[in-house]
Amino acid sequence: MMEKMSDEADTLEMTDARYLMHPFTDARANLQGGGMVIDRGEGVFVYDKAGKKYLEAVAGLWSVGLGFSERRLIDAAVRQMEKLPYYHTFTGKSHAPQIELAARLVEMAPVPMSKAFFTNSGSEANDTAIKMIWYRSNALGETRRKKIISRKRGYHGITIASASLTGIPVDHQSFDLPLPGFLHVTAPHYYREGIEGESEDAFSTRLVNEIEALILAEGPETIAAFFAEPVMGAGGVIVPPQGYWEKLQPVLKKYGIILVADEVICGFGRTGRMFGSQTFDIRPDMMILSKQLSSSYLPISAILMNDMVFEPIADESHAIGAFAHGFTNGGNPTAAAVAIEVLNIMEERDLMTHVSDVSVHFQARLRALGASALVGEARGVGLIGALELVTDKATRASSLEAGKLAKYAFALLQNKGVIARAMGDTLAFSPPLIITHEQVDMIFDGVAEVLAQMEHEIGSGQFH
Repeated sequence: MMEKMSDEADTLEMTDARYLMHPFTDARANLQGGGMVIDRGEGVFVYDKAGKKYLEAVAGLWSVGLGFSERRLIDAAVRQMEKLPYYHTFTGKSHAPQIELAARLVEMAPVPMSKAFFTNSGSEANDTAIKMIWYRSNALGETRRKKIISRKRGYHGITIASASLTGIPVDHQSFDLPLPGFLHVTAPHYYREGIEGESEDAFSTRLVNEIEALILAEGPETIAAFFAEPVMGAGGVIVPPQGYWEKLQPVLKKYGIILVADEVICGFGRTGRMFGSQTFDIRPDMMILSKQLSSSYLPISAILMNDMVFEPIADESHAIGAFAHGFTNGGNPTAAAVAIEVLNIMEERDLMTHVSDVSVHFQARLRALGASALVGEARGVGLIGALELVTDKATRASSLEAGKLAKYAFALLQNKGVIARAMGDTLAFSPPLIITHEQVDMIFDGVAEVLAQMEHEIGSGQFH
């Protein structure tokens, strides 16, 4: 039995280290002191157990769009819990919140969609989409059409199948991933992958030619789908180059390849439009939704699919007797009720107009930091952005150990009361959608101070 915790300052950290294993954390190092303990949230701010205030400049995990204290979401959950806290959706069962949410998502999709299928996380949703795509191929008698293309540095989740889609090496290392049949092409990052003298448009042409060459080499009859984030998030906030989606989509259509837009980060306002697919004129056959769908107050995710995807699946399930896939809490009524209230709030408060306004200031402040000697590239769209740090702007390189610049910047910034995210040598930001101009200034004033301090330390030889 766990001993009663006292009020000593380090009790929670010690208990954390003793009992918890954290995701995406050095498990051995965590034993030495435990994690940072967050106690409460209010608007765009969170507070640790000692009462220190932090502006959460990544909205948790790109996801708390309405901030950390939206009373209407809490009340929506309580009302639904009092009425029907849980029911499953297996064997044709349903409930009002799931039905309403499905209808609203299908109707608000940027391209015609037919059905919604609910899961609990982006990983589960992408995993489910893979199974649906394989199931559909079998239904059509295209039993060889099972391979899936995604991008290096893309992030699609962490289950065995969705992690195979993911194109980040550390997410594969020691897990025996990716699985066979998952193919990865060049990340559409012009700053890092462009060739000297190559225009952005020419870069896009080269990448699309690479994808078509891969399709032909593997055999078009073996390629089932292409998965992509409108803006690549965890891979470094990679905004697609000019012409990329315009050139790519006809190639996929030419070979009958399903296009899956992973909107887990981009969906519900992050890129300045309701969906990233609208921002970049993407016309997907399937969409993956999560994170800001419930402002992360409760776990929920959804797969939207068009009739081209749904109809063969429906036929196959009829022949077999069931679509034998689902999750205990998929479409949970309480989570669905919260997601509905998120959509209500966004509409009633005209949140997209606010995002359109504040994102102009956000991007201006972000890009102004590109003048720093340590910033190789400032990039972003809407309310998502990143600074890629280097020690030599001309060569786009760092003379330090990989990842050290961003890790140090992250730590300095956190000490100043701003939580960002370090990914390699990239510092990323995606604050709650409710952020104000003044709060944007709090973020980037802090970043400017950190960069100035680091420039001084590096220049004077104090940085090691």
